[in-house]
Amino acid sequence: MTGGIVALRDLNVDPDSLDSVIEVVDIHKYFGGLKALKGVSFHVKPREVLGIIGPNGAGKTTLFNVITGFLRPDRGRVIYLGHDITGRRPHYLSKLGIARTFQIAKPFEGMSTLENVLIGLLFAKRGRNGFRVGMSDLVQEARRILEAVGLEHKADSPAGHLTVVERKRLELARVLAIEPTVLLLDEVMAGLSSQEVEWEVDLLKRIKEEKDLTVVMIEHVMKAIMSFSDRLVVLHHGEKIAEGRPEEVARDPKVVEAYLGED
Repeated sequence: MTGGIVALRDLNVDPDSLDSVIEVVDIHKYFGGLKALKGVSFHVKPREVLGIIGPNGAGKTTLFNVITGFLRPDRGRVIYLGHDITGRRPHYLSKLGIARTFQIAKPFEGMSTLENVLIGLLFAKRGRNGFRVGMSDLVQEARRILEAVGLEHKADSPAGHLTVVERKRLELARVLAIEPTVLLLDEVMAGLSSQEVEWEVDLLKRIKEEKDLTVVMIEHVMKAIMSFSDRLVVLHHGEKIAEGRPEEVARDPKVVEAYLGED
């Protein structure tokens, strides 16, 4: 892929025809003398939910930053739909259908909740021959997205007035606006109560099915990631120490020692 930004349709790839949507191959990342990632490899199947867990400092967010183009790896490759996207910038990857949330949601606080979603739509939506679709259509779509995440009643409220839960849902709405194929979620349950976690898991399950998404998820709330993930990858000191179904990983002695604990 060379030249300007291309859209997912320009790749001319059917995700269902491939064994993996994303493949991470032997990723290494160093910060000075610190080895943040050491030879991490795994793949993500179409429509799969892959959870990434591990102690603080294990390299999880660094891995997300490499996949989404915020960091270039020192060694290794990131493959998306059969194409090497290693080191491509985030705005390029979002056009290809790769979207992510961040640990701390940072909306445009002076804008309304609706306007925050419109920004994503204005970036992503183009009609035939490259012309943007009409603003009235975008507003209607923004309202549909807000309804999908349970924020339609806050559409005209300043984003700066939203609660922690509402900010996280707005973060999700903003990335859904670009119609992603792959959604990377970085600790979307952090700071939520037990009941709020249940609500968010139910919401994510519904949106994944409705939008036909592949999901990669970093999370410390084990109740959430165990119930939502099809498979888990476990990182420790920048290395992958386990991979498999949640119930298998939970019994792995290395994972118990490094992260889960005996209880």
